[in-house]
Amino acid sequence: MPERDYLWLNLRDLPYFRAMLRAVEASFYQQLELPRPILDVGCGDGHFATVAFEAALDVGIDPCVRPLRQAVRLGGYRMLVQADGGRLPFPDGLFGSAISNSVLEHIPHIEQVLRETGRVLKLGAPFAFCVPNPGYLAELSLPAWLRRLGFTKAGEVYRRWFRRMSRVFHAEPPETWQRWLEAAGFRLEHWWHYFSPEAMRMLEWGHFFGVPTLLPHALSGRWILVPRRWNLALTERLVRPYVRFHSHPQGTFTFFLARKATE
Repeated sequence: MPERDYLWLNLRDLPYFRAMLRAVEASFYQQLELPRPILDVGCGDGHFATVAFEAALDVGIDPCVRPLRQAVRLGGYRMLVQADGGRLPFPDGLFGSAISNSVLEHIPHIEQVLRETGRVLKLGAPFAFCVPNPGYLAELSLPAWLRRLGFTKAGEVYRRWFRRMSRVFHAEPPETWQRWLEAAGFRLEHWWHYFSPEAMRMLEWGHFFGVPTLLPHALSGRWILVPRRWNLALTERLVRPYVRFHSHPQGTFTFFLARKATE
């Protein structure tokens, strides 16, 4: 169990299904040594960095302006740059380490982004990232229910819809990521699965239960209007049993630690 309550730190600001996943991921970074300067590839609104790291990261990049403005307000980075991960505006070998948290699965030109990330890292620099694996789609609850009722094709339609809705281009096994990493000049040191099938199904339904948060977010920029324990007590009680801060052999997401090859 981590020293900080990463579930609450996320739950007070995010829809519960995101908070569950981000809490587990934040705990993993506490185990890593990340030499500075640190690059965050796909920093988004910067919320994750402010929760997972006590000190500001050196540089965050993202192609979208709107989340970068929020990241400026949150103060989790010393520098923020609008840039595509496939064309990083930095010299070779600048960074001591890099992270990318639940971002790479959304990038169609993933191999180009991996090459660019490797280019701007120093020799031997670690690169930590996490992404969904095939279990992300295989463990969805609704297709399983539909299959038992004899509506297998309807289940596959839902699975494809869910993938498009969550904008996941890549839900690959470790072997595929290892091939991509090695082609980009990395050596894969370690990986582990996390986030159980049961937790994944809670995440799945959170996309539907979280619909009421869309309006306040559109109007105020906040997902949670009253971020107090009393307001979120029932939600916290329901989801906390699914938040496990360790690996899971059938986990639906995978955390990777790679290193820029020295040869």
